[in-house]
Amino acid sequence: MRSHYSPDPKEMNLSEPVKIRLRDNGPMVIEGGVEITDADGNAFPTNPDKPVVALCRCGATKNRPFCDGAHNQCGFEAADRAPTE
Repeated sequence: MRSHYSPDPKEMNLSEPVKIRLRDNGPMVIEGGVEITDADGNAFPTNPDKPVVALCRCGATKNRPFCDGAHNQCGFEAADRAPTE
């Protein structure tokens, strides 16, 4: 099983915003300190040695909620763009 990163929020420089990037035809990549919990508030295990967390957008991952690359085989397409005005 892959590990995922989330630094301890108490050790973060809160002047730096968390960055969430949507990869074309791929996952939502989160850079910065986040804790990912289930509906009951239980935290998913993360790896403090990884700089980012990739969350699945295609729904085909076997490692929910994390991306496992399944979007490459399932035909997932998404190229969302933010408004420019």
